[in-house]
Amino acid sequence: MQVKVYSTPICPYCHMLKDYLKDKNIAFEDINVAADAAAADEMVEKSGQMGVPVTLIATDSGEEKVIVGFDKGQINQILGIN
Repeated sequence: MQVKVYSTPICPYCHMLKDYLKDKNIAFEDINVAADAAAADEMVEKSGQMGVPVTLIATDSGEEKVIVGFDKGQINQILGIN
């Protein structure tokens, strides 16, 4: 699985999400949408949201899951975290 986190440096929920993924040893790509306008456009296109964090998970079957906000339950379910 591939995990991308669209975030900004000043977002407390972004920090909580990234800390949670690190604690669970989940590798992820951190994309700073405050510094990258193209990435921000991509985030809005995929999620329909302008707020962060947005997590994009590409499953092994090729399906893309989009999670808006820090939704621990949904993240756990998709990534198989107990």
